[in-house]
Amino acid sequence: MVNSLNVRPLTVAKTGMKPGTLKGEVAVITGGGSNIGLGTARSLAWLGAKVIIATRTEKKGLEATELINRENKPGTAVFIQTDVTSEESVNRLAKQTFDTFGKLDILMNNAMNMGVGGFSILSATPGALDEQYAVSMRGALHCIRAFVPEMQKRRHGVIGYVASGFRMARGGGTYFAVKGATSAMMMELAAELGDVKDTGVAVFMLVPGNVAEPVNRTEGTGTNRPGFFQGLNIGYDGAMPPEDAGAAIAYAIVHAAEIHGSGVTTGQVQKHMGWPFPNPRLVPEGDFDRLRDGVAVRIYGYMGPGFLQPGYRKYSLNRSDSVPGELNSFVPLMKELDSRKP
Repeated sequence: MVNSLNVRPLTVAKTGMKPGTLKGEVAVITGGGSNIGLGTARSLAWLGAKVIIATRTEKKGLEATELINRENKPGTAVFIQTDVTSEESVNRLAKQTFDTFGKLDILMNNAMNMGVGGFSILSATPGALDEQYAVSMRGALHCIRAFVPEMQKRRHGVIGYVASGFRMARGGGTYFAVKGATSAMMMELAAELGDVKDTGVAVFMLVPGNVAEPVNRTEGTGTNRPGFFQGLNIGYDGAMPPEDAGAAIAYAIVHAAEIHGSGVTTGQVQKHMGWPFPNPRLVPEGDFDRLRDGVAVRIYGYMGPGFLQPGYRKYSLNRSDSVPGELNSFVPLMKELDSRKP
């Protein structure tokens, strides 16, 4: 098969984790055929996990599986065509997973459809909202119902969610509204499961920031143009590669017990692990958990403590004064994206 995936070399080794860290673990990544999902699947495979690419598009799923098996060894990745909006399809995914591997250790809810709806509440249609809700919210619920009871029985598991904000995020319209609803469901799940020390099952959310696949042109347009995402990812001049986001998610999965019930950003995870940022000058110093004047707070809303920096007091961002009143650069950015929709 000719693989059309446009990927960069993996960066998960920069996390300080070693190959074999996840040996014997089995992971399902919904939407694992491209971008953040693929970056996560490749990183988990590098760490020794068996990965199941659960995506709706057969071509992407097969290409992602071929790539991961070539980077590691045959049988590392398996593609199971899945429509997360369908409970029947997710139940088939679970059955095939359990029949093949006998268990599931890691569930990464990543699937979402940005191709419908818009970035304006006032111009949104109920149909578009329903479609986004079906993929993000209902899709995650289907997966939770299909896999988490088995994790509870074995007292071992991680459930992660690729979020876009915590409670709210400005300028994203129905997309962020639906993602925010799913974030709330994930935190409800964390509370319902209880202390990870008692259950062995951890739940977390991670906002990957602004991630873009490489483009095959000398001059970027739209979100790929130079400087479009300037200032939205700490330590980066613009968008973050999917490989870096996937490495951060893999690190969060390995350390999920520490952040159970928390929402974190890639920047927070990267700073915690000592990530070699491409542009260290853009990394804030001091009490990183506050991020009080950072762009991330203005965009992604209120955040829980997540990882705590050594020597700093625990300080939650769930305060009204944590979010400045002015609108941020993400609002015109999303409006521009919306204006280019057909």
